[in-house]
Amino acid sequence: MRSLPAAAPRGFTLIELVVAMAIAALIAAMGYGTITQALGAHDTIKRQQARLLELETTMRVLEQDFVQLTPRPVRQPVGDEPSQPALQAGPPGQQPLLALTRSGWTNPQGLERPELQRVAYFLENGTLRREYWFVLDPTLSSTTAKRDLLTHVKSVTFQFMDLTHTWQTLWPPATVAGAQALESSLRIRPIAVQVTIDTEDFGQVVRIFEVAG
Repeated sequence: MRSLPAAAPRGFTLIELVVAMAIAALIAAMGYGTITQALGAHDTIKRQQARLLELETTMRVLEQDFVQLTPRPVRQPVGDEPSQPALQAGPPGQQPLLALTRSGWTNPQGLERPELQRVAYFLENGTLRREYWFVLDPTLSSTTAKRDLLTHVKSVTFQFMDLTHTWQTLWPPATVAGAQALESSLRIRPIAVQVTIDTEDFGQVVRIFEVAG
């Protein structure tokens, strides 16, 4: 019996090609959108992690300063009297926000200087900055080392718990009278310090640090 010839292979029609190309383009667009969204989310997470690291570092630096707060007043830039308190904080908006004397200043090079250090915090243009002097009793010509700690900051406020467990907004407390009491106020330390940082992205962040007695 004579066999029939095999049918010739059938190609794609123009409509089938157009439909296949449209489906491929749609899948590619969906994939591109998914990849773009994933990359955007990854960048956002990285920025948030960097901001969290900034915030955690700032709080750690503040904690170290308050924990090592020492009752050592410093002299005014002009004069010899120790008239700047060991811890000093004025009304909101005053610069520096806070100044203090702390111990534990590391000296890996064995320089001839004390282990005490005078530190101050400033808030300028939305950036919280920490400065310290290279000498304990600075003069008008003394320079500082500066370090930006946290950006996108709206405000920073401090409160101080006194010996009666009352929160004060200024330090030293404005309740002293007499020369002896005034001298004592230069060295007085709070029991605890509450720090409130109002940020643009995290809102208000509040921490309370105990001050070693």
